[in-house]
Amino acid sequence: MDLQKIRNVYFVGIGGIGMSALARYFKANGFCVAGYDRTPTILTGELEKEGIEIHFEDNIASVSEEYKNVEKTLVVYTPAIPRDHGELCFFINNGFEVKKRSQVLGMLTREHKGVCVAGTHGKTTISTMVSHLLKQSSVDCSAFLGGVSQNYKTNLLTSAKSDYVVLEADEFDRSFLQLTPFLALVSSADADHLDIYGTDASVKESFKEFASLVQAGGILLTKKEIDLEFPKREGVSVFTYSLSDASADFYADNIRLEGGLYVFDLYAPEEKCCGLKLGIPALVNVENAVGACAAALLCGATSEELRTALPQFKGIRRRFDYRIKTEGFVLIDDYAHHPEEIKATVNSVRALYPEKKITGVFQPHLFSRTNDFHKEFAQSLSLLNELVMLDIYPARELPMEGVNSDMILGLVDLPVKKLSSKEGLFENLEQLKPEVLLMMGAGDIDKEIDKITQSYKEKFNL
Repeated sequence: MDLQKIRNVYFVGIGGIGMSALARYFKANGFCVAGYDRTPTILTGELEKEGIEIHFEDNIASVSEEYKNVEKTLVVYTPAIPRDHGELCFFINNGFEVKKRSQVLGMLTREHKGVCVAGTHGKTTISTMVSHLLKQSSVDCSAFLGGVSQNYKTNLLTSAKSDYVVLEADEFDRSFLQLTPFLALVSSADADHLDIYGTDASVKESFKEFASLVQAGGILLTKKEIDLEFPKREGVSVFTYSLSDASADFYADNIRLEGGLYVFDLYAPEEKCCGLKLGIPALVNVENAVGACAAALLCGATSEELRTALPQFKGIRRRFDYRIKTEGFVLIDDYAHHPEEIKATVNSVRALYPEKKITGVFQPHLFSRTNDFHKEFAQSLSLLNELVMLDIYPARELPMEGVNSDMILGLVDLPVKKLSSKEGLFENLEQLKPEVLLMMGAGDIDKEIDKITQSYKEKFNL
């Protein structure tokens, strides 16, 4: 692909978090950018304010004429778009340069030093944290983030001086196999997306293949506890990190809570950095911080730069995101949509509020994931005190016969558990009188969280 010949970039599915970052990148680099998405969201509204033209119906007549110039237009699509999508079919059938988002990101990793963060969970927090640490150091970086950074209020960071580009390496649809990392970080390799992979073994093989793509002279950094034999390649340096395993190259010790935030000492191969303070809560984020700090150090940041930058990290929208925090009531919003993520999030909340009743609201994401992991979801959700379940958010999928939220709810071992409609959610919560309310899911639950937040602010005059 010769970008010198391209003037226009059209995105099919522009509203996705990864697609919108790419759209912003091309817009910032002087290209004309437009796109389609199914529904308006806060993110598409932000893109429109930035001068990006978006429409919300699958109709080629809605696409401006300049984007129908086959010689000067690049079309980027997300795998979440069905293959029979009218606009996508038009571009494919008429000879346009059509690329998956992952292919475009792969091109960028070959032109720059890609810091590629992979894992079935943890990758958004770690990649955003790495980006912040590098951005606040002399190293600097560009970044394509899988969430909206609370520090920078965007999912795209740019740099005129650094050759490092940080991005999420997404395992869905095997997208991360398009990348050529300089530094590959693997935070987890649990079973997920079995509609794509079929088996847990196939998922793990894919992560091993991703690890094998590191450039000669590059770095492979993996979580110590991952039960995988990663490939060793000549010219690639290999490191491990862990929350507290002293046999890892990077690990934390002397972990303690100070004012609701964690402080820890970081051990690295050639140094010890004492008294690092996290700017965001949750024990799971100490582990994420160890991985992020390790990556930043390996890219050239100093321990003193980490000591200054880490407390300033404000997190990511919808990742352990406090919406309300008072003495009598706490509302936390989290993107958790995998059993292991839910387990880590609930345990982190429990560590912060050991004497409080924790009420969870969960919206399952995908029929296939619910079918594959309903037992594991039930085990993780049973760590709560009370549970309110919403119906499954289908995303790209059609309904599967017999698969519904009751598959999970029936196995949850809690005295108080119920299924709720979105319309009746606040009323159901009012009956439960939550002390700590944890709302989780990767679907459209974010819209309900906004409504619930507003309702409780009005109730408590906040």
